[in-house]
Amino acid sequence: MSNIDLSLDPVDTITVDAIGKPGSRIFYIQGKKGPEVISLIIEKIQLQSLIMGVSDFLEEVSTRFQKDPQTEVDFQAEAMTIQTPIDPLFRVGDMGLAYDETGDMVCIIAKETSADTPDSEGGVVRYWCTRAQLMALANWAVMVIERGRPICPQCGEPMDPEGHFCPKKNGHKKNQPL
Repeated sequence: MSNIDLSLDPVDTITVDAIGKPGSRIFYIQGKKGPEVISLIIEKIQLQSLIMGVSDFLEEVSTRFQKDPQTEVDFQAEAMTIQTPIDPLFRVGDMGLAYDETGDMVCIIAKETSADTPDSEGGVVRYWCTRAQLMALANWAVMVIERGRPICPQCGEPMDPEGHFCPKKNGHKKNQPL
């Protein structure tokens, strides 16, 4: 896919989700506007970075543009689950956030990874949403990530269902999942 430049402005829904067994899940971001649904593949680390950036970003918007701070947002898990069938447009290489003061809208900008499109600039998808939708997405994303593999209390690495060889124990004792 190359030279794709799409914008859902504004989205009806914006969500993230992971499909598959913990340890081999595929992460997606998906926006919907009317009948149009755009799904993209993202990496877990990109989702974690997005979560961390959202609160700082919204705080900066509140301060710089004198907007009321965004408080915690309630959401229904059923409404945040990704819609099937999933037909991802591309794999995301870079993600960023933008803000439009006029409409008080935020934008998640997803750019295609250059490995998939070496001869072109790659695709871009912009998901325009409210600050409340972005906060709900971030809160939901925390839950999606927590559904993964348990973390080893010794080394902080994910543990498979059968445990893992912990470097803190020099691989001598196999830690079992909690």
